[in-house]
Amino acid sequence: MTIWNLGSINADHVYSVAQFARPGETIAATGFETGLGGKGANMSVSIARAGAHVAHIGAVGADGVRWLDRLTEYGVDTRHVARGDVPTGHAIIMVDASGENAITIYPGANRAIADTAIRDALRGAAAGDTLLFQNETNGQETAIAAGGHLRVAYAAAPFDADAALALLPRIDLLFVNAVEARELEQATGQRIAELPPADIVVTRGADGADWHDTRTGETRHYDAVVVDAVDTTGAGDTFTGYVLAALDRGQPMGQAIGQAIRAAALMVTRHGAADVIPDLAEVRDFGAH
Repeated sequence: MTIWNLGSINADHVYSVAQFARPGETIAATGFETGLGGKGANMSVSIARAGAHVAHIGAVGADGVRWLDRLTEYGVDTRHVARGDVPTGHAIIMVDASGENAITIYPGANRAIADTAIRDALRGAAAGDTLLFQNETNGQETAIAAGGHLRVAYAAAPFDADAALALLPRIDLLFVNAVEARELEQATGQRIAELPPADIVVTRGADGADWHDTRTGETRHYDAVVVDAVDTTGAGDTFTGYVLAALDRGQPMGQAIGQAIRAAALMVTRHGAADVIPDLAEVRDFGAH
């Protein structure tokens, strides 16, 4: 089966800093790297490295060919990524001494994906496939309409209340972090476990993750793996990709979340985003120790 990911592709410009700049303050970075990123690209790489087939739907500018090549090297199907006149999206990422990050995104081509390209891509989807998207591109409504027979997964980040409210009734599987969950509860006036998606996964960083099965009303908590974090960039995206890849292989949700937690824990011990997402063999070896 295939996971169809309508997702962003960014060039990540990562600056290492002692602490984040305050308003009006100028600080000097202690390090700088450029790599492949974007929540969509991170999730596609995570899915591929977790052993599932992922087809990425998106767009880059003429300056984005190197990132398409990188995605292909990591096992992502990029045949449905368009090349246009709008510059490739990019992110300015600051990572402080504790591993926390602050991110500013320029959407670029990620917000210029043609509806026709989305429809054309999803003509190749089959029953049993999954449609995934986030809030870093346009075209979510078009994708849902074109892939109405697919399981729909939504990673509601960066959080946008209006987008979430419009999409929730049509979602099967929702991913949010703890902050996004609170914002969603405020926007809807409902507890997170009362929302329409059948499965809702709330990630809580060092506190693990919760799975709300809204069909049964059951909530299960999964503890995090304790590690020394150096960079949290891409950890949530890695988690999401690993959950979806495991579900695509027929694993139960609890097992999928347990494996994804190990992948995210391994991820935060590394500097970078898509380029350092661990593969399935690494995650299994990490979980065995």
